[in-house]
Amino acid sequence: MTNKRFAVFDSDSHVVETPELWSKYLDPEFRTLGKFALWREEGKLGSYLKVNGKVFRDTMNSNIPRHAIWKPGMTWDKVGELDPQTRHAATAGASNAEARLRDMDAMGIDQSLLYPTWFAEGFHLVEDPDVAYALARAYNDWIADFCKAAPDRLFAASMVPLQNIDFAVEELRRTAKIPCFRAAFIRPMFLEGHYFTHPIYDPLWAELESLGTTVAVHPAVGMWNPEWTSHGPFFEKINTRLHHRSFTTAEGGGPAAGGGSDIAFGFTASPPLGHPIAQIIAPWLDNHMFVASTLIGFTVMQRYPNMKMVVAHGKASWMEEVLEKMEASTRTIPLLHYYPVRTDTEEMWEEGKIMLGFDAEERLIQKLPDDFAEKIVWGSRYPHHDTTSANDAIAMLTDARVEDATIARMLGGNASDQFGIELVQKAGV
Repeated sequence: MTNKRFAVFDSDSHVVETPELWSKYLDPEFRTLGKFALWREEGKLGSYLKVNGKVFRDTMNSNIPRHAIWKPGMTWDKVGELDPQTRHAATAGASNAEARLRDMDAMGIDQSLLYPTWFAEGFHLVEDPDVAYALARAYNDWIADFCKAAPDRLFAASMVPLQNIDFAVEELRRTAKIPCFRAAFIRPMFLEGHYFTHPIYDPLWAELESLGTTVAVHPAVGMWNPEWTSHGPFFEKINTRLHHRSFTTAEGGGPAAGGGSDIAFGFTASPPLGHPIAQIIAPWLDNHMFVASTLIGFTVMQRYPNMKMVVAHGKASWMEEVLEKMEASTRTIPLLHYYPVRTDTEEMWEEGKIMLGFDAEERLIQKLPDDFAEKIVWGSRYPHHDTTSANDAIAMLTDARVEDATIARMLGGNASDQFGIELVQKAGV
């Protein structure tokens, strides 16, 4: 373990929820309904996510749990070389706090903000508000206990039952009193047919600003969603249909023609690329739409100027384009809206307390670090298959001749300010 020159905060890492969340933490009167509304089954021969009683089976190779496959010492090439015919165990640190801390040490990470996995994918689709509220409480109690293993190192984004804004406000107030919660999780997607531009969410923004709770916006690939809720399912529908018609089972194709079952979307053709494209394209587009439509277009930034937010996982370089295009739109198109829209979008962005998640592979940030340094926080994506360590990030940015002070800000200082966490240097001690 090398001696780091500064503390590192991982602003985008994940836990994988365990069955005891449902069996132990969920209120007894909701355990049957809760497992009907949202449940992850990890079988020996296949896995699925259940949402509102409907089963959506995994469409990728179940032998490689890509949501929790990375371990310290692995490279992307090593992940790509895994034998798909062999069953690979999920990373222990995805669900075990002590194993997580050991992995953080090996990665050069001092502190982490934890996001969900299966709750990120399916929770916002739960239809029953009462069950959603019970599930949110269960998740938040479960992750709070997870963080107790190292209260100065592990922090969490709380689950918010947006199915009922009264419930959401109540749960925000409850979790605000629990030390580990430094953010509230929101997935950028359509909910019950409307988006976050709907006025129904104004009390949510007001409460978050009042409590001083950071909004943690994080997309999910959405491989199990109805196709209109976010970008991911739409892209996978396109991906599957890139085959020639003769490759689909509807046209008589079978295994010899490359067919494979895609139950989640109701058709039967395997992706021609051999892997999903949603994870490549969808996250930044989901974030792009949230920032452009909700924060700028719906004036959330200017109406709630003290609300802090991190928009994670979808990279950061695209923000330059958003500001440029939004400025042209707000100045040239008469926007009929509930509220007057500012036309100086770049100035508004600089004033706002919004930051974007980035990874050290972003070439534009390596080339123009000063353009982004004040507005980004680093995330590893642990334990996903495309995880990178803090040691990797420091090496990449150092090789790009980014100054130490700027790297320290990108990998720790900004997150400390945004989440209200005192940095501590623990990794490798």
